[in-house]
Amino acid sequence: MDRAIPQSVRRKRRLIRYAIYIGTACILAFAIVILSKQLTPSIESRNILVGEVDSGRIDISITASGTVVPANELTITSPIASQILEVYAHSGDSVDVGTPLLRLDLEAAQATYAKEVDEQEIRRQQTIQLETNIATQRADREMQIEIEEMRIAQLEAELRNEQYLDSLGSGTRDRVRQAETALRTARMQLDGLRGQVAGEARVREADLRMKRLQDNIADKNLAQTRRTLDEANIRSPRRATLTYILSEVGSTVGPGTKLAVVSDLSQFKIDCKVSDAYSDRVKAGGRITANVGREMMDGTISSVTPLSQNGVITFTAVMDNPSHPRLRSGLNVEIYVITSIRDDVLRLPNGSFYNGPGEYTLFVFTSEGIVEPRTVRLGQCNYNHIEVLDGLRAGDRVVVSDMSKWKGHNRIKVTD
Repeated sequence: MDRAIPQSVRRKRRLIRYAIYIGTACILAFAIVILSKQLTPSIESRNILVGEVDSGRIDISITASGTVVPANELTITSPIASQILEVYAHSGDSVDVGTPLLRLDLEAAQATYAKEVDEQEIRRQQTIQLETNIATQRADREMQIEIEEMRIAQLEAELRNEQYLDSLGSGTRDRVRQAETALRTARMQLDGLRGQVAGEARVREADLRMKRLQDNIADKNLAQTRRTLDEANIRSPRRATLTYILSEVGSTVGPGTKLAVVSDLSQFKIDCKVSDAYSDRVKAGGRITANVGREMMDGTISSVTPLSQNGVITFTAVMDNPSHPRLRSGLNVEIYVITSIRDDVLRLPNGSFYNGPGEYTLFVFTSEGIVEPRTVRLGQCNYNHIEVLDGLRAGDRVVVSDMSKWKGHNRIKVTD
């Protein structure tokens, strides 16, 4: 005969079962947590850069390199072949207008100039002699013409006398014709003499003009020699800083040898280089942005070299603020040449992952502390932003640092 199980025993058995169920659930939960941690890798937030997609303007640009140089710089070259005798200044010195920089050996140049002065004086005396000869010849010819005119006047008088005598019957017709013939002959001789004198005068004037032209050319050459001799006294042409000087005393220099460079270090420009693949996008008047010590400065392209050398074209940019304190001569900077402007586009902060327009797999925050890979299509960029064409929406938070080592993971937990 069965006996009824006491109530206390049944209660104890239920508690045991509940304990077993709860323990099993805790063990399963703990196992799930451990397994989840093992399957979902994590990364610390301090090791990544996060950017948020927004809407705004993008100045589309191409990247170039540049070097900061003085906006006003003058190179002093040797005007003659000579030798450096003395050096008066050093690189880095502040110089004023007319400050002596170095002295060249001018003995040979001065001797050449003295010889040219003597030769020019000889030419000047030859010109005076030619002018005197021309004046004398002109006076002789004028006297000959005057004598011929007087002879014609006499023949005209004789003809009138013969004609008068012939009208009275005291003369003869033959004597009249002889007088007429003599007068015509004299007039023809006078006309010939005048023509000869005019021709000789033209020749003499041409000779004189040529001689004076030669003298003018010689005067200009002499003046140029004088200027060259003056320039050989190497002095600073302006108030500036001496950034280079050929300081080797005794060295030989030729015409065109760079002796010194003086620069105005209060204002600067940037000499830039870019691949000739972008030659159609780089034009004078275009805008640029320069990254100078992580500070962005704006400027304008002032000139572009039309020729490509070794696949590179060069251009010069004038800064909006050429006296900015961060600008230093010789500083290498990164240049962004603005090629177009687009308004109201989705944009993402620029990051190290970007290497040109195309498709990318980026890690996007989908929930608190979790990022998942997503395929997105990106367009052009500038220094600050990348154009988003597809795959992202405004407000999405995206990892913009390099995540290549996390390739293949579908979920990554971001921890503090």
